[in-house]
Amino acid sequence: MRKILNVKNIVNTVLVALFMAVIFVPSAKAMVLEGLMKVGFFAPDTSSADNHPVRDLSGILFRDARGKITDLGDLKGKVIFLNFWATWCPPCIAEMPGVNKLYEKYKNDSNVVFILADADGDLAKSQKFMGRKKFSLPVYAVASEVPEVLFQGSLPTTIVFDKLGRIVYNEAGAANYGNQKFIEFIHRLKTTN
Repeated sequence: MRKILNVKNIVNTVLVALFMAVIFVPSAKAMVLEGLMKVGFFAPDTSSADNHPVRDLSGILFRDARGKITDLGDLKGKVIFLNFWATWCPPCIAEMPGVNKLYEKYKNDSNVVFILADADGDLAKSQKFMGRKKFSLPVYAVASEVPEVLFQGSLPTTIVFDKLGRIVYNEAGAANYGNQKFIEFIHRLKTTN
């Protein structure tokens, strides 16, 4: 019995259990990803931000919980932070603290608009998630077709449009949008013509 309950076997069992939790428990995976973001991994790369023209953004619609429709075409002249996410997606959950930090920085700035597009198809569930996590992020449902140039189905996907409606950032995968470089990136976009 002593051979089975030695320190080496106990440590190995704990490590295997932790590894299995990270693989099979979405919240554990999200927690690991969030920790990696805090130490500098998954920083969004804005150095190669190009201005990619998109066809007219009019007709790309999002609906909030009150039923109000937001048309991306009506937001010309504003910087738009658009994030497609889901409550079951560990990378989405991991990046939410950073997205919330960025939102808190610009929530009272009428020149920056945040749209967190619920990919669950259950707006009430997404709002409950935000409330439970104490995030104040604005959640929307997709209310029209979204061109493939914007969203190809990978979660999370984040797109930033400049004031002219050009795509200046498009990333599939988690990133820490609360880091100082990204905050400065949004600031430059909102202060340039």
